[in-house]
Amino acid sequence: MKNILTGDRPTGRLHIGHYVGSLKRRVELQNKAEYDHFFIEIADAQALTDNYDNPKKIRENVMEVALDYLACGIDPSKVTIFIQSEIPALCELTFYYMNLVSLARLERNPTVKEELKLRKFEGGSIPTGFLTYPISQAADITGFDATIIPVGEDQLPMIEQTREIVRSFNHIYGATLVEPKAILPKNESCQRLPGTDGLAKMSKSLGNCIYLADEPETIRQKVMGMYTDPNHLRIEDPGQVEGNTVFTYLDAFCKEEDFVNYLPEYKNLDELKEHYRRGGLGDVKLKKFLNEILQAKLKPIRERRKELEAHIEDVYAVLKEGTIAANQYCDMVLKRVKEAMGIDYFTNDALLKVQQEKGQ
Repeated sequence: MKNILTGDRPTGRLHIGHYVGSLKRRVELQNKAEYDHFFIEIADAQALTDNYDNPKKIRENVMEVALDYLACGIDPSKVTIFIQSEIPALCELTFYYMNLVSLARLERNPTVKEELKLRKFEGGSIPTGFLTYPISQAADITGFDATIIPVGEDQLPMIEQTREIVRSFNHIYGATLVEPKAILPKNESCQRLPGTDGLAKMSKSLGNCIYLADEPETIRQKVMGMYTDPNHLRIEDPGQVEGNTVFTYLDAFCKEEDFVNYLPEYKNLDELKEHYRRGGLGDVKLKKFLNEILQAKLKPIRERRKELEAHIEDVYAVLKEGTIAANQYCDMVLKRVKEAMGIDYFTNDALLKVQQEKGQ
């Protein structure tokens, strides 16, 4: 069996980092017949681990994320979209897996360590739920027998932690869980798209995002304010391509036909980079080119989203039906896990049989 699981936290609308890092790949994968099931999770329970004092924010953004999914081309006839907190079996699996992971191992998880730097918990007190969310992710992945996880590079430590949990569980209780494999975007620039400030990855919490639903003028303003090479003060100055956010975005988004449409004096991106390196090419020209590319890419997504907003009851129905289907699947996995652990006490009178065998 080949299953796919992926998802996002509903802490805000999705941005172009999500698109190149995972959403675009999801649309491609949903059309491949080699996969048995494709699940996409709106991870509201995990979002509460660092937004526990603002549940309204999470509740309001569940539908926003669903709209972004559908606007990007996710097809609910091929993909099961569900809400994490509506799957009770995931909480139970998380509880059982906690016994398989040490506190020290969680604290060493690179993704957790990086996220802790970005979030300032009051008084430095870290909620237990936040520290243990790699275990919750393991429950999500194994709860749907996921073999393939499309992710960005920053999530690789989380997948590795899941693999460790799977191996530990199977060693103790017998072959029960499926070990997942991460797949990264083919384009290396898409694996960890930086924010418009060039200082960190694109993050809703840092406010350095270009959102999929942004209006044209908002996109233009964000692009024109992007970080480039701080030493490229005059057009004639040689410029640095590496670490230049505009070029990173061009690596992620532009195609050769974009040069034909918007910048015909260059054949391709390599030629554009070479000109910038030797000097004589201004940042404004680069940003205008990038703006044209992003406007063309985001226009159909934004228009489709507006159409969906006009029929929001249909989006609600997609979430409800997907969550019902996800519950049925995850309950099946939980039953298998409890049987392996020997805690299925009332299945076929298991507990009674144990006592009867003791008395013989």
